[in-house]
Amino acid sequence: MARTALVTGGTRGIGEEICQALKDAGYNVAANYGGNDAAAKEFTDRHGIPAYKFDVSDFDAVAAGIAKIEQDLGPIDVLVNNAGITRDSVLHRMTPEKWHKVIDTNLSSCFNCAHAVIEGMRERGFGRIINIGSLNGQAGQYGQVNYAAAKSGIHGFTKALALEGAAKGVTVNAIAPGYVDTEMVRAVPPEVLQKIIRLIPVGRLGKPADIARSVLFLAADDADFVTGTTLSINGGHHMY
Repeated sequence: MARTALVTGGTRGIGEEICQALKDAGYNVAANYGGNDAAAKEFTDRHGIPAYKFDVSDFDAVAAGIAKIEQDLGPIDVLVNNAGITRDSVLHRMTPEKWHKVIDTNLSSCFNCAHAVIEGMRERGFGRIINIGSLNGQAGQYGQVNYAAAKSGIHGFTKALALEGAAKGVTVNAIAPGYVDTEMVRAVPPEVLQKIIRLIPVGRLGKPADIARSVLFLAADDADFVTGTTLSINGGHHMY
């Protein structure tokens, strides 16, 4: 019987690639999205993957949204916490709204979504939780104290939850992408983007497929000896 996977922020960019890769690998896939109904419809029309609208920063909305997914597709075996936003600003100009919005969407969402699925995973003796962190959560980035704090928090969340789930067959891992060729990165001024690429030893931006392949590895049944780790998929941009 096919396993069921949920990808938050799944209708665009890296999330879209992850959804398609999971579907191609035989999973029943649900994509979550937050607000762009037109993009979600295009996604479903293009991939044949249902999209569910709920705010991942809202605990109750997540519980209701995941209950609906499980009613439609079955218990969630694989959770990919991919949803994320940026609200960049240097700290002395950052508003509390920008801080809390990024923390709630990028970090608190991991708690909200994992909380909704973890008990079922423990009861069934199987689960895969994969959290999408960031190079900038490892190395920091000017003008992103909110984003870097949220993504760095994901790495700590991953390790602690991995300890809780290990004995019950639930693995928890993170992926820290570097600069990936997505709509968000393409919005960077060309001259700045070229400077970034020159800092990447392999000489190119990442591709969404690079991240999707890593998700498939961590989601697999036979990846049960990998937990509490972060895969840094960044072309050598940051090594530690």
